[in-house]
Amino acid sequence: MPRLLYFYLAKRLFLSALLIETSLCVPVVMTSLFHYLPPTAVRSGLLIPALLGTFPTVTYIALPIAVGIAVAVEFSRMASEGMIAVLYSLRLSAWSISLPAVFVALFAVVFGYWFSSFVAPAYVGKMHDVIYVIRNSLNHRMLEPAQFYTFDDGARTLYFERWKSEDVVSGIFIHQFSAEKNEEQIIWAREAEFRRNSHGVLLIMSHGTFQSEPLGSADMRTADFEQYALQIDMQGTGGLPKRNWVGVFELPAITFFKDMPKAEKDPHQFSEWMSEATKRIAIPILSLTHTLFAIGLVLTLSSATGRGGATIVALVAVPLAHIAILIGSESLVRQDPRLAVLIALAILAEFFSGLILIYRQSANFQRRVRAWPKSPKFKSFFVGG
Repeated sequence: MPRLLYFYLAKRLFLSALLIETSLCVPVVMTSLFHYLPPTAVRSGLLIPALLGTFPTVTYIALPIAVGIAVAVEFSRMASEGMIAVLYSLRLSAWSISLPAVFVALFAVVFGYWFSSFVAPAYVGKMHDVIYVIRNSLNHRMLEPAQFYTFDDGARTLYFERWKSEDVVSGIFIHQFSAEKNEEQIIWAREAEFRRNSHGVLLIMSHGTFQSEPLGSADMRTADFEQYALQIDMQGTGGLPKRNWVGVFELPAITFFKDMPKAEKDPHQFSEWMSEATKRIAIPILSLTHTLFAIGLVLTLSSATGRGGATIVALVAVPLAHIAILIGSESLVRQDPRLAVLIALAILAEFFSGLILIYRQSANFQRRVRAWPKSPKFKSFFVGG
């Protein structure tokens, strides 16, 4: 294939795949954020960590389907405009016509493996940190007035009447148990300010009352204060509070495969690991598989002169294959890790189906090309005899 034509087709396919990838990722990411994040997450500063934690994973999962759809659309366009017939007339086989798409697909495969092995594991934990903060009410700007919140496994209860600003509340009430002093404490203040520091949040309460009662005693001690400070383990300036667990989806490639759990010792952990491994290995290679399958469908179902159409078939078949493999990797393998073999067989079936369809078109093309010199009519026409 001429180099200029090769570059032109590869550029069109790359830009189309990039446009489709963007149109797929943005709605999926935004839907996921709206599903997990409450409206107060924007003012709480949780939107950016959640976005960083979601976007890389969605990118490498949606990339194969974007490449497959881009290839199907571009090859259908070339078939409808008669460009496939022109390329055949230049004695280019179906394999030669497929080279630009294969080049783009291989680039997507490398990019997908990089994202699935290193980028996504490095950032996906941020989304789980955000979910951990939301579920445990560890960001003070997400607290709603006139509601009771418990912290430290129920050892502390917090309540306030209303917000005066994004960091100042009025009418705050705290009930807690101090293990150090072995006493029950009740704190009430007219106003309180949440001040973030590197260790968490420092709650500065003003104009209030402090009551304490030692455990097992009926004596209640009461004291008024102008200002009282209390350290709370919430989201501070040092970043999101850390979870007490690390998922297998957060491990980079080398550590991930090195820490493969034993099925006999922990079947549940092994199923989680196999599901994640299936996605990391199977999803990126789908860029090449979907590409070959889409090319084979379009070349087979579309005539060279553009009088046939295969766009709808390819646009339906490629997403269905991708979604089926993704659901199998996410759900079926979790139920039974042995079903990972079924996922591998499905990918191989799609891969060889694409190769066979392209080979048949290439074989037909070769037979047509070789038949011309042997025909007396063609010889007499060109020679003039």
